[in-house]
Amino acid sequence: MINQTVSARIKHFQDFGNSLPHAKVYFRDDWKTIYFDLSGKMFGLMSPTASEKSIITLKGDPESNIELREIYPDVTAGYYANKKHWNSIKLLTSELSDQEIEKMIAYSYKLVYKNLPLSVRKAFTASD
Repeated sequence: MINQTVSARIKHFQDFGNSLPHAKVYFRDDWKTIYFDLSGKMFGLMSPTASEKSIITLKGDPESNIELREIYPDVTAGYYANKKHWNSIKLLTSELSDQEIEKMIAYSYKLVYKNLPLSVRKAFTASD
């Protein structure tokens, strides 16, 4: 049951990430993880296999990250990431809905997008 729930979330969040403009979500073989990519910049990482320890790691504002960690036990400082800017969320969590995690994915995407070079953002706009 646990693995089915987590597997469904892994697929769902992968599909959601791929639905964002110009984003690519794929298995990154050298890191053995699911990588959320926007023009070569990471906006998320996710466990590729379902288990009780499966997580998704997303970028956020430092103040919001601390607040989320204080409110939700299933949100911790980013695993293998800058603890100030990244949070890891257990995929087995019942504290956060899929929609809430989707908002976090979209926000992480926006944070990375706004830091892309202007030329890249203009090229994206021109191709849309």
